[in-house]
Amino acid sequence: MNNKPVIVYGASGYTGRLVCEFLREYQIPFIAAGRNKQKLEDAMAKVPGIETANYEIAVVEHSVEALTEFFQGAKVVCNTVGPFSRFGTAVVEACLNAECHYLDTTGEQQWMIEMRDTFSEAYAEKGLLLAPSTAYMHAVGNIAAEFCLENPTIDAINAACIPTGVPTVGSTQTVMDMARNKQYWLENNELVEIVDPMKHAHEVTIPGFNSSIMALPWGGGSIPLWYANDTRVNSASSLTGFTNRPLMQGVMAMAAHYEDNLKDLPVAEQEAQLDAMAAGITPGMPPRENRTIHRLVDRVYGVGPKSQICVTIIGHSAYIQTGLVQAFIAKQLINKGPNNVGFQSPCKAVGHHELYGALEGFGFCDMKIEEF
Repeated sequence: MNNKPVIVYGASGYTGRLVCEFLREYQIPFIAAGRNKQKLEDAMAKVPGIETANYEIAVVEHSVEALTEFFQGAKVVCNTVGPFSRFGTAVVEACLNAECHYLDTTGEQQWMIEMRDTFSEAYAEKGLLLAPSTAYMHAVGNIAAEFCLENPTIDAINAACIPTGVPTVGSTQTVMDMARNKQYWLENNELVEIVDPMKHAHEVTIPGFNSSIMALPWGGGSIPLWYANDTRVNSASSLTGFTNRPLMQGVMAMAAHYEDNLKDLPVAEQEAQLDAMAAGITPGMPPRENRTIHRLVDRVYGVGPKSQICVTIIGHSAYIQTGLVQAFIAKQLINKGPNNVGFQSPCKAVGHHELYGALEGFGFCDMKIEEF
């Protein structure tokens, strides 16, 4: 049984390393875990100030049995090993067995539905949090949506996430996996399948740009799913658009290629070809984000029968924010436990004022609220 409260599973990856960086900021002891000791050591060596962190490196086999035994004694597992539809279920099951809170960075809506339906009740019975998608791309939209919902007349959420940057290899693999799954938005209290979600781009106008940004449902997003059983919200949609238009056009072209040429192949062959396509978009690990380049705009409209609210959060450094979001929520879970148990959004887990305060306090974002 280990004696560290947090385990970062997948710590050798781009995002896992950033989670470790902010656990060190919060002075939380952790285990950096994965399947390759040399890669883990190389990754930890790049964490700023790692010499002052209380941490260990550990190698563990990726199986429910091995992970269950390994997680014993921990309170929180931060899982960054994706695509989660391929590798995440074993970690979720092992966390439940070992009675740990579970966080990850996925945006894979179909897999999140599966985890909610399979494990949420069991997690709740043990007083545990099951929080997939605890990452910038959906957590900041979740914060903005909750500020909209402070007005009790608001009953619909329309979110847009507009980052500038290049996805990591892992993120791009996840995007390619989205081409294989149905995607849903919440409409009149039901999750409704989006028709041809990768064929038709949406043009979004946001502050700071004189031209529109191409956006896609991006797998359907986490926000429609988080509000699917929330009595405050009837409808919720989510769009994501990188400001790099050729990148967005490339994603649409590859989704079309999957539909025309790959969807009838055996699953293993599909995955191999999708992974190769993802590597073509992002050939290597991107450098650490730069706040003067990797800028972010998240805008959420809260809509009601007589009023509308627009919450805009301007920020920078999406992946670094993800590291902070995961570490902050881990800290809250260790110190006071979750606000809600079972399958929950980041804001339902620890509170939207608290989560926004963590991001603002580290200088990652600022927010404007407009009422109409």
